[in-house]
Amino acid sequence: MTTVNSPPQASAKTWGMLILLGALWGGSFFFARIAVKEILPLWLVFLRVSIAAVALHLYLLASGKWAQFRAQPFLPFFGLGLLNNAIPFSLLFFGQIVLGAGLASILNATTPFLTVIAANLLTKDEKANSAMVLGVLIGMVGAATIVGSSALTGLGAPLWAQMAMVGAALSYALASIYAKRFKGVSPLVTATGQLSTSTIIMLPIALIVSGPPALTTWHLPVWGAVLALALASTAFAYTLFFRIVADAGATFVSLVTLVVPASAVLLGTVFLGETLTTQEIFGMALIAVGLFVTNGLSYLKSRPKQ
Repeated sequence: MTTVNSPPQASAKTWGMLILLGALWGGSFFFARIAVKEILPLWLVFLRVSIAAVALHLYLLASGKWAQFRAQPFLPFFGLGLLNNAIPFSLLFFGQIVLGAGLASILNATTPFLTVIAANLLTKDEKANSAMVLGVLIGMVGAATIVGSSALTGLGAPLWAQMAMVGAALSYALASIYAKRFKGVSPLVTATGQLSTSTIIMLPIALIVSGPPALTTWHLPVWGAVLALALASTAFAYTLFFRIVADAGATFVSLVTLVVPASAVLLGTVFLGETLTTQEIFGMALIAVGLFVTNGLSYLKSRPKQ
């Protein structure tokens, strides 16, 4: 008789890390919106990953942990750099040139659904169940509700742009599964390896496709946005990402793309004085229900009784 392993259950601490990761990646839309006005997409990808990589290398050196990084085989990190940075970042930035933010957010929120399918096909310990699929679908409806009618303005966008967003979501799904092979490695080391290899990948691509960067034309607020994007939404965020993968698996960490629209709305309310609508509150409630159905219900059932 063949035993099918159930997906790993997330602890309360891991749930907290997922919410924090969603906030960091929700903030990345603010930073990217500022930076992309003056920086070409491929150069923005390169700056995002290279500055983050340098920051993590410096931290490893200062904390005396760089030997842990040197002890790891470097070649496997190229798979992460390609799937988790180079491909999806490039597709996202190019797609957002012609897509409305609403439609882009919805297409990006397909990541958990694609991860459920990919994990079911490619892993032995994250087989899909009805609660997981139902929860992901509820969360996707919640994300669409938050975005609302603004998403409809992008439906006439070129098919290539829409497929670019779906391609980015698929790349993220495959990356979260590939990242499981680094479970025994420090999340900090894994993030450093990923960002180092994606830097190596993106430099020649940016030079060939976009030519030399026009550094002198970039203003101070743009540089500030780039630093925030690289340090908070990339270096720190990916350290959290790999910790969550190690603790709760690929399917769970992919749920962060459902949290991102809600966090982006809340950040706009807190820092930009935007008004929180009833529709947005309802959408966030649906996302909360979806997250609970997907993993939270199983977590409560698995807790030892007092």
